[in-house]
Amino acid sequence: MSNGLARASVRFRPASFAGTFIALLFAAAVIMACGTMLQTGITATVPAVRYANAPVVVAADPDVEIVRRTGKKEKTYDRPVPGRARVDAALARRVAAQPGVAAARADSAFPVQPGPVTPGLTGRGYAALGIAGGADTLVEGHAPADGEVVLDAATARDAHLAPGTSLSLTAPGGSGTYRISGLAAPQSAGPTAWFADDTAGRLSGHPGRVDAIAVQPREGVSAEGLARQLRDALRDTAGRDAAGASPTGLRVVTGDTRGSVEQPALGDGQTLLIAIGGSFGGSATMVAVFVVVSTIALATGQRAREFALLRAVGATPRQIRRTIATEAVLVAPLAGLLGLVPGVLLARWWFDGLASRGAVPQGVGLDVGPLPALVAVATCLLAALAAGHLAARRPSGLRPSQALGEASVPPARMGVVRTVLGVVAIAGGVVLTVVAASLDGENAASTALGVVMCFLLAIALLGPWVARITAGVLGLPLRAGAGGAAGSLAADNARANARRLTSVLTPIAMVTAFCGTMLFIQSSVQHATGEQVRDGIVADHVLGSPGPGLPATTVEQAARVPGVDAAVGVLRTGAVYRSAGKLRSVGALGVSGDPAELPRVIDLGVRTGSIADLARGSDTVALDVALADKLGLKTGDRAAFWLGDGTQAHLTVVATYERGLAFGQLVLPREAVAAHAGVAYDSQVLVADAPGADRAGVSARLAKLPAEASAGGTAATSAAYGLAVADRAGYVAQTDRRREAGDWANSVMAGVLGGFAAITAANTLVMTVLDRRGEVSLLRLAGATRRQVRGMMRWEALLVAAAGLLLGSAIAWITLVPIARGLAGTAPYVPPGTALPLAAAAVVLCLAATALPARALLRTRPLAATD
Repeated sequence: MSNGLARASVRFRPASFAGTFIALLFAAAVIMACGTMLQTGITATVPAVRYANAPVVVAADPDVEIVRRTGKKEKTYDRPVPGRARVDAALARRVAAQPGVAAARADSAFPVQPGPVTPGLTGRGYAALGIAGGADTLVEGHAPADGEVVLDAATARDAHLAPGTSLSLTAPGGSGTYRISGLAAPQSAGPTAWFADDTAGRLSGHPGRVDAIAVQPREGVSAEGLARQLRDALRDTAGRDAAGASPTGLRVVTGDTRGSVEQPALGDGQTLLIAIGGSFGGSATMVAVFVVVSTIALATGQRAREFALLRAVGATPRQIRRTIATEAVLVAPLAGLLGLVPGVLLARWWFDGLASRGAVPQGVGLDVGPLPALVAVATCLLAALAAGHLAARRPSGLRPSQALGEASVPPARMGVVRTVLGVVAIAGGVVLTVVAASLDGENAASTALGVVMCFLLAIALLGPWVARITAGVLGLPLRAGAGGAAGSLAADNARANARRLTSVLTPIAMVTAFCGTMLFIQSSVQHATGEQVRDGIVADHVLGSPGPGLPATTVEQAARVPGVDAAVGVLRTGAVYRSAGKLRSVGALGVSGDPAELPRVIDLGVRTGSIADLARGSDTVALDVALADKLGLKTGDRAAFWLGDGTQAHLTVVATYERGLAFGQLVLPREAVAAHAGVAYDSQVLVADAPGADRAGVSARLAKLPAEASAGGTAATSAAYGLAVADRAGYVAQTDRRREAGDWANSVMAGVLGGFAAITAANTLVMTVLDRRGEVSLLRLAGATRRQVRGMMRWEALLVAAAGLLLGSAIAWITLVPIARGLAGTAPYVPPGTALPLAAAAVVLCLAATALPARALLRTRPLAATD
């Protein structure tokens, strides 16, 4: 009988299941999108292009690893290096000496900025010419000597260049004029310039270190066999230091893994995709389950009289529970399957947005597989079954003789179990809030979901009390006559029907809490960073480049310009440090020139010590005061860090400063970090004018700054290299734009959760209004006009919106305070341009989702609706 009743209910009363179906469909879509992103992050690969004809590649391990020993147990922690891990160039000779190796070629790539007649080039050593096989051949001229370069034929032809022509080139290690000694076959990797090996090492900015070694096996030796041989031969090359770290490990790769050596950004892209699909996907799944359970509970509660009638005619509690479970089984799989299509479309749009912004390397494709689909459908089904079981407890427990009477009257008070669970949820939220207040920003942020979910669960469990209190307080002006008769009726109605108000209030609070937390963490960090940049940049001029950056010689050239008092170059890179047994990443700033001049262009807010003590090429460092406090360091202490390529450095702290959020948490001499950075170009050169100098005149001279070549070379104007001169305000605006572009992924995550919660809120509002058919009809029979009924509905919608916004805002603020203080050292910053539209959207949502079904109810004749 139960199965027949369930099928009949779904078939003949589809409107009763519409809200549940919509909630399940969108839940499946969100879970499918996040699962697809997670699967893509796990399985992402890029095809080998440059190393397609090199069966074996030797490269550095892209992660810093440490082993933490606790008793007899060992646990390994790893962290990607901030730049690119490299290997010793001399290792190529050791690899070439192995019995199974036919050839071993060291390969390294670095950006080269040419003059206006040629496009951007990739610089390489000439020894790497044969890596791609037959495509890498010299078609004209001879190998380059010192001061010479070989171009690919396609680039030379497009630029109308021929062997014997001189060309001005700028690389991370310096600028110069080079004679074209020959032409090579066109390259699939794009415009390329080959230099003599020693010259390439100097120009790359990391002499003696190469990106990888491409290995060709001897005839009859398989790639896997050669890889095993090399792993055995190189096993002892990298050991662990006293701290248990292995920063210079080697890996020998074959097959598809070679593509990750060509594109080290694959690791960062995988990390981002896994974070979106895993961390955010877990949050989204919890929200989806929460929404599905509350929606099904509401839908089941609205059919209380139907189940009471079944109990009155003899249906057993087991039959009632089985009927509700069967309905869930009938609706959930279909809704889940239909939700897969919008889920894939959302994942595709999301993935394409990340790829277009460079967060995912080219060649990675979206992996749409059956596992995320299975998880999405199964999650919806299990959530529906659990929700149906919980919702069936009361209707199945009604006494048959009094079922109809009990079903028409809501419970006088909440159950003991529900009350206890609600109090526990509040206690959990308070405990997590207190714990978050004692943590740093990164760890505090990891507690955000727990805090939000605990308080939202408390609202859902203690909803009738919460709704009665909020309706009573917010309804005071309406009962005092502010809204007329309709407003007074709305206030009394909302307070009397607190249980109904709870089902609507929770989704609105969810929208506000989740969107507010995610968006305002971002805005708080942005605001604090912007303030530090505005206060810290004291330079009169900022030289930058839209390309990969500025060569190291730019600082010296700028310092010689008449009217310039100080010029300092800054190279932005990163570092890894160990804290509490784990590895973490921070931003680092390498400064060129005299460190004593740095305060002339950047005011770091030095707290202790002196920036002038940063000695060129020495093992000195200045630390952000927050990082110093975290590590328990003070001026004069020694600290261990891993630089951009994973090389460990033991540094002496010479100063601490306050503005690390804007300029990086480490400041070091450029010479200490340039050889370890991903690209050894300066990000900017900051210039301070001499006292009394004409700022406009200095700016004009800087705009004509020659990018001088090596001795005896020629010069090219700054316009040829894309040199841009900006003032302090221009630098701040440029920094803001870069930061805003980087926050796109976080905004999308907030939009996905907020959109899902908003759809749920609208769905719940519609379900609630349509269930009030009898109430609206009685009001009209009692003399209420259509206008008064609509007015009452509008005021109730505004009460719901206000209550949900206040509760959600309170939850968001409680969550944000410890995170903002840990990350930015300030109170949360809530920009009106974001908060007001969010509040307005919640109000419009409530009004629209109430007005449309209310109009449908008012088109029904009162007597017909009460039948």
